[in-house]
Amino acid sequence: MISIADFTESELWIVKSTLHERYGQEIEPALADSELRLDPHSTTLTQCPALYWQADGGVHFVIVKVGDRRYRAQFFYRGYQQYGTGIDEFDDLSECIVTLLQVQADHELKRAEEADREAARAREKAQREELQKIK
Repeated sequence: MISIADFTESELWIVKSTLHERYGQEIEPALADSELRLDPHSTTLTQCPALYWQADGGVHFVIVKVGDRRYRAQFFYRGYQQYGTGIDEFDDLSECIVTLLQVQADHELKRAEEADREAARAREKAQREELQKIK
């Protein structure tokens, strides 16, 4: 069975300082465990240390340590709304967390733009309906 070391103090400092820089306040990620298939061609699950935190807007983040200097990351809103970074595995924790936060910020911007477009369509529809009532 593969044994993966917990996050080191240095790794925790990288995550905490990056979160502080991003949010302007102390964010304490929770230490957790996750079972993952490290090899996509195997059904064997490996217990891996993970860091979890939640931010405003109901977004949750997870970074999983899958080996020495090997990390996977994702964010999610609900169980069916899970998103990765587009990179399967990172070998640098700083790059991992910065990429994760940037991809989520880009996703949030896209969600806001889509909501704005939908609201504009709804207003236009309501205006057309109102004009039809006047005629």
